[in-house]
Amino acid sequence: MGKKINKNDNYLDLIPSVRDGLKWKEADGIVTIFQENKGFFNGVAQKFFGRPKVSEIELDKFGSFVWLSIDGVNDIAKIGEAVKAEFGDEAEPLYERLSKYFNTLDMLHYVTLEQPAQERTDTENE
Repeated sequence: MGKKINKNDNYLDLIPSVRDGLKWKEADGIVTIFQENKGFFNGVAQKFFGRPKVSEIELDKFGSFVWLSIDGVNDIAKIGEAVKAEFGDEAEPLYERLSKYFNTLDMLHYVTLEQPAQERTDTENE
């Protein structure tokens, strides 16, 4: 794996991976993420207000396509190319949307974003 990201890194070079242990399913091309509601306030809301222990977050067709493209290998730029090929102009403004989407996924701890491992060039022995 690569190193953790910092503010100076190019966002399109980052490689997203689905967080280990996150439960989700795909049906007919639509992804549903299962968000476990933990913690004191969620416990109170569940007990007194009937809130669910697990929320089901259904992604739209764009979000589902992007989610299913996350493989821990392709960077955000390559995922953007696949989105452009699939949806064409309907996906515009593509990279602004992808940046916000991945920022949200990262903030919610659904994905991890890492820089690619730097490939070592062995020119010293040539």
